[in-house]
Amino acid sequence: MKDIPVPKAKRIPFTHEEILKRTDDYQWLRDDSRKNPEIVEYLKEENAYAEAVMTDTKPLQETLFEEMKRHIKETDESTPYPSGPYFYYYRTEAGKQYPVHCRRKVKTRGEFNTAQEEIFFDENQEAAGYATYNLGDYELSHDHRLIAYASETDGSERYTIRIRSLKTGTEFPESITNTTGSMVWSANDQYLFYTVATEDTWRSWRVYRHTLGTEQKEDVVVYEDRDELFNVGLSESEDKQFIFIRSGSKETDEAWYLKSSAPLEKPICILPREPGHEYHVDHRDGQFIIMTNDDAKDFRIVVAPVDAPEKDHWQTLVSHELLKPIEGFLVRENFIAVKRRVDGFAKIFSYPKEGEPYQVPFDEAVYEVDFGPNDDFEASAVRITYQSLVTPRTDIEFDTTTRTKTVLKQKEVPGYDPEEFKTELIFADTEDGKQVPITLVLRRDALQDGPAPLLIEGYGSYGASKDPYFASTKLTLLNRGFVVAHAHIRGGGELGRTWYESGKYLNKRNTFSDFISAAEYLIKEKYAMPGKMIACGRSAGGMLMGAVANMRPDLFAGIIADVPFVDVVTTMLDETIPLTIPEFEEWGNPKNPEYFAYMHSYSPYDNVTAHPYPNMLVTAGLNDPRVQYWEPAKWVAKLRATKTDDNLLIFRTEMEQGHGGASGRYDFLKQVAFEYAFILKIVEMTDTENLVR
Repeated sequence: MKDIPVPKAKRIPFTHEEILKRTDDYQWLRDDSRKNPEIVEYLKEENAYAEAVMTDTKPLQETLFEEMKRHIKETDESTPYPSGPYFYYYRTEAGKQYPVHCRRKVKTRGEFNTAQEEIFFDENQEAAGYATYNLGDYELSHDHRLIAYASETDGSERYTIRIRSLKTGTEFPESITNTTGSMVWSANDQYLFYTVATEDTWRSWRVYRHTLGTEQKEDVVVYEDRDELFNVGLSESEDKQFIFIRSGSKETDEAWYLKSSAPLEKPICILPREPGHEYHVDHRDGQFIIMTNDDAKDFRIVVAPVDAPEKDHWQTLVSHELLKPIEGFLVRENFIAVKRRVDGFAKIFSYPKEGEPYQVPFDEAVYEVDFGPNDDFEASAVRITYQSLVTPRTDIEFDTTTRTKTVLKQKEVPGYDPEEFKTELIFADTEDGKQVPITLVLRRDALQDGPAPLLIEGYGSYGASKDPYFASTKLTLLNRGFVVAHAHIRGGGELGRTWYESGKYLNKRNTFSDFISAAEYLIKEKYAMPGKMIACGRSAGGMLMGAVANMRPDLFAGIIADVPFVDVVTTMLDETIPLTIPEFEEWGNPKNPEYFAYMHSYSPYDNVTAHPYPNMLVTAGLNDPRVQYWEPAKWVAKLRATKTDDNLLIFRTEMEQGHGGASGRYDFLKQVAFEYAFILKIVEMTDTENLVR
């Protein structure tokens, strides 16, 4: 280690003048163009250092990669789902990075295997020649003759929409640039509605109508929102009769509608925005079905006539239940399926037009469930995806008439025996008397000799709920005796709106203390081996990692912070950066002295001090539009200059990627293998011989 030169960023003092004068020696690392040769060279030096430090793990990385690959059925296909005259699916092929999208023209599922396959979009062909390829979305025309697809090739999330004939494979001459990737066809398939973002802050703010076969410059603005707190999106009602425009901030929504059959008409507002009112809309039988938090902190669902959607005409369909938040719903001709949380975890309920509502039953106590691809409005069944920490993704069709479940497909995981593993749900007490749920997965024999090495993950922001999903990649750790835990901390949405609000704004420090309480509890209850606990988080979860590294560096042997949001105060004071203004409703506006002081008290970059830090791996994407690369770059530079230990500090910037990391599935596995090799290096388990039990 001592023979490898450690990168050292130069120090150029810069003073931030807002509210409190702050000296920032590494502000020079910011470059909006991402082309400053001195900065690029510094990032490359850090990458070279990371590779050099990890050279001794190269055989282990290859072993981990091969192990993870062996747990994937490389040639496979998804569960076909009906849409119009076709069944649609995608398949993967061994050695290919991306899916191949296909369909077969059949009337029933029973005819599927004998029908001819039609490949309508091969992502591998589209990605040829690019280090990164992201298919943002695609929309099939209502007559299934055309595909509009949005893609980008650098991780910037700036999508170009193109249109292709599925009959001939030829592209239409127009391409629509600078879009967010959101789009909807009109009923006659002659018009395509799409959203664009502001060039500087990349805020989705306008809806355009494109006429098929014309140039983009002829497109018509249908709607725009100049309020910088709001982002605009598009959707289509499940019965295909309406196009919805939704403009939403973190705390307020406003929805507009167009009849899909009358695409040239002006959109009509459903409910004008009111501060704090969030709502989502669909349609059935001349009524809007509205999921709303009006007088319902954790949401309820109401119905109202299309021509009179005001609150005076609301009738409650699904009642509000505190601490049992409704997260989504699916409208069908004869029932509505509702996803809501009970005791922290998602459940699916059916509300038939006639009869009593009921919960779709599952056997495991802790699991993840969501709606799968559903495109048949008249169907009596609903497609559901189900998985748990020990159960691979399972596609289920639930018939709401007979109340029976049919397993359509369970993802095959070669070399995996679920009987060898178990899950647990435990609760950690916090300093202020709350209980933090922790989900765990481990081998049944993992703790037979006492505490084990443990990986603990966390997020805790935006009200996002992190459900217990199956990840075959984690088998490489589990089979080495690791316990893998996820702390469902405040700031997330697992226990409803109150749980979220108690971890945002001036309560944000609860997110960090909850994570620390969870880690301490795992040691106390002898799940985790002191000195061999690794923490990891991504994006806002990376901010969590930075905060706990400052607050309790002694608690963790290592920390992985992927694309971390760590320069909180500086970023939230800079309204030219994407996401800053809309996120005033998540973190607060630091131009308010109270919010400034509170943010400054936890901002990871501002609170780096001269003490020992754990071993750390930090990542960034040069083209990341969500967390700018310079945040982790500045943080690492300051850590190198300030910390008092000789522990590992590795910083990797993906030079051709964005926030999501590698786009190809094999490239993704190589990134995971690198991170797992870092973990195993820290806990001194780098032997590649016969480690998998």
